Amino acid sequence: MTEAVLWSLRAHCAIPPRLSPYADDVQEWLVDQFTHLGLPLEAAARDRLARAGFARYAGRLYPDATEPDLRVLAALFTWFFLIDDACDGPGRLTPGQIRALRDGALALLREGPRWRHPGFSGPLRRLLVQAWREPRRRMPARWRLRFADAVAHHLDGTWRESVAKAAGRAPGVAEYVELRRATSAAYVSYPLIEFATGRPLPDPVYHHPALRRIGDLGNDLLSWFNDIASLDRDRATAGGHNLVLAVAAERGVPIASAVEVVAERWRTEMTRFVALRAAVPSFGPALDESVTAHLDGVANAVRGTVDWTLESARYPVAPGS
Repeated sequence: MTEAVLWSLRAHCAIPPRLSPYADDVQEWLVDQFTHLGLPLEAAARDRLARAGFARYAGRLYPDATEPDLRVLAALFTWFFLIDDACDGPGRLTPGQIRALRDGALALLREGPRWRHPGFSGPLRRLLVQAWREPRRRMPARWRLRFADAVAHHLDGTWRESVAKAAGRAPGVAEYVELRRATSAAYVSYPLIEFATGRPLPDPVYHHPALRRIGDLGNDLLSWFNDIASLDRDRATAGGHNLVLAVAAERGVPIASAVEVVAERWRTEMTRFVALRAAVPSFGPALDESVTAHLDGVANAVRGTVDWTLESARYPVAPGS
């Protein structure tokens, strides 16, 4: 039932699909890095990482990135997905361990690779050190701070979700929507648009209300689509942290009805996303191309998540049309 809904939403998506010509080559490179960095070497775990296609996901969000930059982006995406698995999978990290991981990762991002934290070591640290090297070298300090702040927001959200799960407390719909904007890591992907395109935005423009509204809406669209795709898994493991489950509990309706409620909300917000994107004002000839690149990047994040979710082995969805 959810598979039909997912394919229906894809057909309703008004954003054209994009994919980097380097995506598959970078995916092969990425799989080789698993061994070099000491990431899971068991055949099943290695195969699962390879079939997830994280480089193709990065290639859908940043289709114009150079091949070297797409390697950086794919490595960063892999890091965030491995963190997600560590925090949300079987034998997941405790809230205290997540807090220590957050502190260690932020020390590395803000202070450099010489800074160490006892709660953040091993392959995950080595992967982030490698992936962060080029953005840290190339991007200005204000951008590095913006990226680190986005990572802090994401990991804080992951910690808050872990605390709620440990307490057995399921969120209401409004609370969940706000928390999901943190746990999705979409806000982390937005600064990377500037790294991939080479078109930086000054802080007042990046944080302009018009761009923030579109960023929030794009985050919701990709997060809610993912919630429908991961519903079967989340029913067993998420402790109510899924928009479909939150809607079902708050409204007292069956899961199937809640899926339709979320899908209709997604369609409505997609229409609003297109309208808001078209209504963004001019920021002047010196900035408009960079603003367009940012808005295109947010749109690519939505459409890229839709297409990658339907092709990735991470979310087994039956082929559709």
